Amino acid sequence: MSTLQLSLAILGGLVLAAVVAHGTWQARRNEVKRVPQEPLAAALQEPTFAPETTVQTEEPVVAEDEDSAPPRLEPTLVRRAGVPRLDALIDAIATLTVDSPVSGETAIAHLPPARRAGSKPLLVEGLNAETGEWEMPAPGQRYGEFQAGVQLANRSGALNEIEYSEFVQKVQAFAEPLGALPDFPDMLDVVARARELDAFAGQHDAQLALRLVSRAAAWSLGYVQQHAARHGFMVGVLPGRLVLASAEDAAPPVLTLQFDPQAALADEPSQAAVRELTLSFDVPQTAADAAPFEAWCAAGQALSAELDAAMYDDGGQPLQPAAFASIGQALETLYAALAERDLAAGSPAARRLFS
Repeated sequence: MSTLQLSLAILGGLVLAAVVAHGTWQARRNEVKRVPQEPLAAALQEPTFAPETTVQTEEPVVAEDEDSAPPRLEPTLVRRAGVPRLDALIDAIATLTVDSPVSGETAIAHLPPARRAGSKPLLVEGLNAETGEWEMPAPGQRYGEFQAGVQLANRSGALNEIEYSEFVQKVQAFAEPLGALPDFPDMLDVVARARELDAFAGQHDAQLALRLVSRAAAWSLGYVQQHAARHGFMVGVLPGRLVLASAEDAAPPVLTLQFDPQAALADEPSQAAVRELTLSFDVPQTAADAAPFEAWCAAGQALSAELDAAMYDDGGQPLQPAAFASIGQALETLYAALAERDLAAGSPAARRLFS
């Protein structure tokens, strides 16, 4: 077998299978996906963005066993006033005109109780009469205009006619007591945009996953945590999850290191046995400037040597360090495609779309 064939064979085992139609992307939310022509890795569910919040920050939590485990650090979601959240690139937006400014208290009282239309986030913003900024309605403020949006697509699939109709009904129910006049975009145009965006997202959604399997005896959880801590990993909030935090306040983890959650929930976690780890990162959620791929390669090889672990791709095929160069080239192609669509990896729009 030639060197090129060998590289392609290795790369083919590391990457996500393509979603050939937007409907299958919805049905296979947690299954493998791929980038065009060069698959990347198996899908893993990663951080999501709830509709009631805007950005992520990191909140440290003290680990239960400070001697054997690094401190906890897991992204939490908080609201940041004054930052627009709606984006015409990924949202269908309706404008709501009012005759006179509306108090924040009144707007909040009539917000839809469920900020979703089907599986899509529904957002309402007000134009602050004092600052001139779009923001989530807040007490003590007055708003001279409103806009409401529904996300066109996410990892659940494309916005459909039923979801858009639900969006319209909820916005009308919000607008009526405020005396606001809503102006909605055409449903057929919105649904067509949603399907096109969903198709693009399905072809450019990827999570890299690397399995580390013990060559000999199982590891204790404390042993794994000690070695992971040397490479910057901290105990996450979710059982069976260590995270390498980003230097960016609003960013999800750069890398995650996952293992059997039952080990973390054992009566004596530091003595629990672990035989396999999965090192991964969510490509669209993580900015390229954070160098997640370089960190992924370095952590995978270092932990493999320190723990005496064999490296495998998500399909169970042995992974050699020589394959990393080919994977990196495919990743650069994916980054370029996302940036060309104004959905650069790690951008707010990309994080919302790929959630």
